[in-house]
Amino acid sequence: MSQHQPAIATAAREKSRQRPLVVDLDGTLIKSDLLCESFLVLLSKRPLKALAALATLRHGKAALKARLAAQAAIDCDALPLNDELVTLIRREKAQGRAVYLASASDRSLVDAVAKAVGLFDGVFASDGTTNLSGRRKAAILVKAFGEGGFDYAGNSRTDLPVWEVAGEAIIVGGGNGFARAVGRRFSGVQHLDVRRLQLQDYLRTLRVHQWLKNLLIFVPAATAHRFMPMTAMALVLAFLSFSLCASSAYIANDLLDLNNDRAHARKRSRPLASGRMPLGHAMALMPALLILAVLLALQLPRGFLVLLAAYYILTMGYSLVLKRKLIVDVVTLACLYGMRLAAGAVAVAVPLSPWFVAFSVFFFLCLALVKRCTEMTDRIAKDAGDPKGRGYIQRDLPMLEAMAAGTGYVAIMIFALYINSPAVAALYRSPEYLWAICLVLFYWISRVLLLTHRGDMHDDPVVFAATDLKSLVCGALIVVIGAFSI
Repeated sequence: MSQHQPAIATAAREKSRQRPLVVDLDGTLIKSDLLCESFLVLLSKRPLKALAALATLRHGKAALKARLAAQAAIDCDALPLNDELVTLIRREKAQGRAVYLASASDRSLVDAVAKAVGLFDGVFASDGTTNLSGRRKAAILVKAFGEGGFDYAGNSRTDLPVWEVAGEAIIVGGGNGFARAVGRRFSGVQHLDVRRLQLQDYLRTLRVHQWLKNLLIFVPAATAHRFMPMTAMALVLAFLSFSLCASSAYIANDLLDLNNDRAHARKRSRPLASGRMPLGHAMALMPALLILAVLLALQLPRGFLVLLAAYYILTMGYSLVLKRKLIVDVVTLACLYGMRLAAGAVAVAVPLSPWFVAFSVFFFLCLALVKRCTEMTDRIAKDAGDPKGRGYIQRDLPMLEAMAAGTGYVAIMIFALYINSPAVAALYRSPEYLWAICLVLFYWISRVLLLTHRGDMHDDPVVFAATDLKSLVCGALIVVIGAFSI
């Protein structure tokens, strides 16, 4: 290596620092997109206004962005930043370099983000008439700094016209293929934050672990002692259909609840809230999963498809409105559990007994109330104030705990009454053994209530039951007791 090369490289860096650094916003400074964010926030709070806002597209994309920005309240302080790029900006600022934010998002939102980050000397943005993207952005920046008079950090193909007139190109995010393609076109390209979407991110977004709840589909056939090869096949199809449908609904819920998830200690790490998964991927995945769920449901009795549609509609209603309604949210969650049981019964033409329905109603109400108690206990422990996006306040906790205990113990009482009912005689030769199940249920529900009160409960009691050793032992005991009773 020539002894002059380090000096040449140093001179090049110094010359680069004399040029301002211009940074793109969506997908670059933040791991999200403000157009998608503002639409989703408005859709979650005022669905009709969000849909009405789409009509402004006839006046151009900039008009839509301005309309959404004026009506949607985005928490700019909580947006997922690209830490590697922020570190670079801080370093350049410390050395006296001017840094600007240039975005196709509406100026009101870009100004808010710039203020929240606190590192920018100026802002370029869309203004409700002009959509500052691609060649328009390139022209504005050339007018401000001259061709080759600035360096530019971007993340997508829409930034190619800007890189063409920039001094140096900085690619933020994207895959290695895109970086190589840009590198072949421009010299001296710098690549930050190489993002590799992992399978784990998709699985977490689909919440595959929540598919455990859909095992309830198998319960009606098990309690009616109706297990045959054809029955098993139908139940597996029903399970897969419901699971795909539920994952589609979970994605919709995460998209509509980004602001609240980012304010939550655990949910902020979800792929969508943290920005690890692009919002566009999730918005494409959501309908694809629903279509697959419907195709599987078409192989089952028509009533199953009706229940699947009702489940999805109720879930959407919960995500948009019902989860913010006092007690209505708990009843809705209980209904969503119960609909899984109904779907399993319809899939194999097994009638649900009134006893089973009554037990399920109170048992699932107990689980839904435990979920709310857990959220409240966690917020009290962290002194986080009343929960956002919910109809509860911290002083409600004692009453919620009382309701959870009451519904749980009523469920046990209904099961005890069922043991002495005529319906048991047709299914069990030794129903007296079933009394032991009451004791197991009492132990499990009481333990769940105590752990919730102490703040040691998982925020989803079903996931807790599937991962807690003592809960699994309780489940195994119930199966063994039931087998001895037949």
